[in-house]
Amino acid sequence: MRPMLQRRRWLLATASLPIAGLPALLAGTAQAQSSWPSKPVRIVVPFAAAGTTDILARAMAPELQRAFGQAFVVENKPGAGGNVGAADVAKSPNDGYHLLMGTVGTHGINAALYPKLPYDPIKDFVPVTLVAGVPNVLVVNPAMAQRHNINTVADLIRYAKANPGKLNMASSGNGTSIHLAGELFKSMTGTFMVHFPYRGSGPALIDLMAGNTDVMFDNLPSSIPHIRSGRLKALAVTSAVRSAALPDVPTVEEAGGAALKGYEASSWFGLLAPAGTPMDVVNRIQQEAAKAMGTPALKERLQAQGAIPSGMTSAEFARHIDAETRKWAQVVKVSGATVD
Repeated sequence: MRPMLQRRRWLLATASLPIAGLPALLAGTAQAQSSWPSKPVRIVVPFAAAGTTDILARAMAPELQRAFGQAFVVENKPGAGGNVGAADVAKSPNDGYHLLMGTVGTHGINAALYPKLPYDPIKDFVPVTLVAGVPNVLVVNPAMAQRHNINTVADLIRYAKANPGKLNMASSGNGTSIHLAGELFKSMTGTFMVHFPYRGSGPALIDLMAGNTDVMFDNLPSSIPHIRSGRLKALAVTSAVRSAALPDVPTVEEAGGAALKGYEASSWFGLLAPAGTPMDVVNRIQQEAAKAMGTPALKERLQAQGAIPSGMTSAEFARHIDAETRKWAQVVKVSGATVD
């Protein structure tokens, strides 16, 4: 009888409230019943460990965990230029427990490059926040560079033109900005390097440093420790301006002369959720992510790696994705890039 009595008392209390006050009470009750997150949240990284996508996801996960009191678990699902991991999240429940660390590849390039995608970059996702923008960096194996006297971008162009097909160009996968940055370079300089796609920057860098490949247009955060240690030689950054993390390294446009005028091919990384994920959850994640990226410790850590922290709102990120999709479709067309 006691639960029934309590229900009757609640009904009597609400019946005496003014009509205008009832929605607020009901909203407060619904909010109290909301328990997200009540279990771990996964962040899918659509590339192998040790690449920039993975680095940024693992930087964000503990910040979100502290904010929400639940584990944010990074899960690597590499393959097909990020398509495998992106499709996994697109098909996951839209309950707030599945996030993708998307990239310029998964949500800016692949729609123009792949005839059939296993997901729709726009319809299957709701943007959460842009985490960071990242320049790419043109790096070469130091031993190879020494053998062929390659110290500048001009030297690389000279050697590649004289030896078509003898240089191997690694990438983190078909359709990534790393791949497209190299294809754009090849098309603008009239050079030919053989493309070797990997399942992420991590394994590609291992082979590059071992001398199994020669050249890569890698995301700066994953290459910068190896540049500083001398295991990689940086020739140029692919952004429109120099990176504060490597101020002495010129841009590709600066170093390449007239042939590379207007060259720019940077990357970005952001959190997305399956379409239909409640917007209150999306907004809460965005707000906490932006707050974390605004703290001096994380901001300085990301900037030291060459990343530029963001924190865009969901609507701002959606507009950014739309603009990038149009931009990269043109790059794919101009470069003649294909899926190997």
